[in-house]
Formats: sequence, structure tokens, C-alpha cells
Amino acid sequence: MTAVRREAFGRMPPEEGGGEVEKFVLQSDSVKVEILSLGCIITTLETKDRDGKFSDVVLGFDSLEGYTRKHPFFGAVVGRVANRIAKGRFTMDGKEYQLFLNNGPNSLHGGAKGFDKVLWSPQVLPDGVRFFRLSPDGEEGYPGDLKVWVTYTLNGRQLSINYQAQTSKTTPISLTNHAYFNLAGQ
Repeated sequence: MTAVRREAFGRMPPEEGGGEVEKFVLQSDSVKVEILSLGCIITTLETKDRDGKFSDVVLGFDSLEGYTRKHPFFGAVVGRVANRIAKGRFTMDGKEYQLFLNNGPNSLHGGAKGFDKVLWSPQVLPDGVRFFRLSPDGEEGYPGDLKVWVTYTLNGRQLSINYQAQTSKTTPISLTNHAYFNLAGQ
């Protein structure tokens, strides 16, 4: 049995749109995971160690300020494309596209305002939470309106992440979660 709670986590700075950031806590008898509506960020993943004691095994911040500053994508969903696109350019269907450069001469993890830096619309599920976002045509240089759903579910000791996307034009997409794990706990 999974319990799901919804809590306030903070408010985005005015220059970032000022929206309300929520935290969703999924908990079973052996795992607790906390996920933000900002970037679908996993802030906490507590599980029992060999002695039965809970320990947080993902790196993250205790407050919203840590996530609104520059950080190495702790726990976030990155995209439209996870990884680097050399020189921020690609050709699709005979047309060349130029992306925002945010990693020297490259575009990294979706550009200046990738999926990790935006608020997603949440929907609470009996065993988790589903986030939705529409990335409009031209955002960060990518073609096509892109609808994205990221669903986190917790079943006993198993945390699952499911990604779905639908686009109006041919476009590159490669989504992933960028959690950093320390299995010894924090």
C-alpha cells in the first residue's frame, strides 16, 4: 500500500514566474520518495539499510533555493534531449535547427531553460503522481509542440518512472532522470 501526500515546498522567484512549487511524498512500508513539481525533481529517496534503518540515498537540497540556483541537475527530469548536442545544431527533415548553447559550444540537457527548470502540472494517483508539461514549438530552438507526461509510482520497494511524449512535428527527444545516488546514505 502506498500513501501519497501533497505539500507546499516554496514559491519560485518573481523573475522565474513566481509559481507555487509543490512536493509529493510517496511512501510504502520500506521506501519514501519526495518529488517536486519543479523539474519533476526527486529530492529524497529513503530506503532501509541492512539494519532496517531508513537512509536517504539521493543527493539534493533541503530548500527550493538550492534548486533555483545553478546545480548539477540533482534529481531532475532533463530534456528535451538528455546529454549534449554538439554545437547546438542538428538537421531534421532537411532543415537545420540551432539550439541555445549552455555548455560551452554545446547545448546540454535541453538548453538554458530545460525541463528541469520549469513547473509541471501534477495529478495525484492512488500509488504515485503524474506530471504534465507542454513544451511549445520553438522552445530552446526545438521544433514542434511537445506534450510530455512523467509518472512516478511506488509499489512496495519498487519506484517506477514512466515517460510519455507526443509531438506535432518530428523532433529529437531523449528524457531521463538525473538523480545522483550515494548508497551509503547522506
